[in-house]
Amino acid sequence: MSDERSDERFDAVLCDFDGVLRLWDPDGMAALDRKAGLAEGTLASAAFRPELLDAAVTGRISDEQWRRRVADDLAEVCGSMARAQDLVSGWTALTGRVDTAVLELLTAIRSRVPVVLVSNATTRLEADLTALGLADAFDAVVNTARTGFAKPDRRVFEAAAEAVGVKLQRCLFVDDTPGHVAAAQAAGLTGIHYRHVDQLRSATAPLRP
Repeated sequence: MSDERSDERFDAVLCDFDGVLRLWDPDGMAALDRKAGLAEGTLASAAFRPELLDAAVTGRISDEQWRRRVADDLAEVCGSMARAQDLVSGWTALTGRVDTAVLELLTAIRSRVPVVLVSNATTRLEADLTALGLADAFDAVVNTARTGFAKPDRRVFEAAAEAVGVKLQRCLFVDDTPGHVAAAQAAGLTGIHYRHVDQLRSATAPLRP
């Protein structure tokens, strides 16, 4: 299946959150490491340890439990639990920023077809959406911490399509992770490996007024 097919009409757009609509300072976590006197990458390695991250984004543990476990893992290298908790608190305070150009595109698309947010997220997602002013920005939200299965699981795409009553084959899926795009394509969706907003603008041109 082609990576991009801008000549088709779609019945829904399924859009990833982090890396597409929400952007993070690439130096944010590293800056926290440096402030704590740690090697850059220390916090990220603890936070995104695959088995721990998977538990958080499939809802087996809450966001709060995830962050407590990260602090536990960092206590020794930080020199104390208090210092580890301070590091994790700094990380928790980061919220990223909304790419307003992407938001404007998605808002325009919603006048023609539904837009579903599809995110491998923790139980904090809903609070983050509210804090960023995005609580009403989508027709549906599929948070994998609520469904119990995460991308690239086919069931994520099925849940998103079902949420707005459309067929998988009539969905455009947008994600910055190549493996997620490949899984969506294998499930019958049209997938875009997101790199920049102009790419999304071109692919969704038929869906905007």
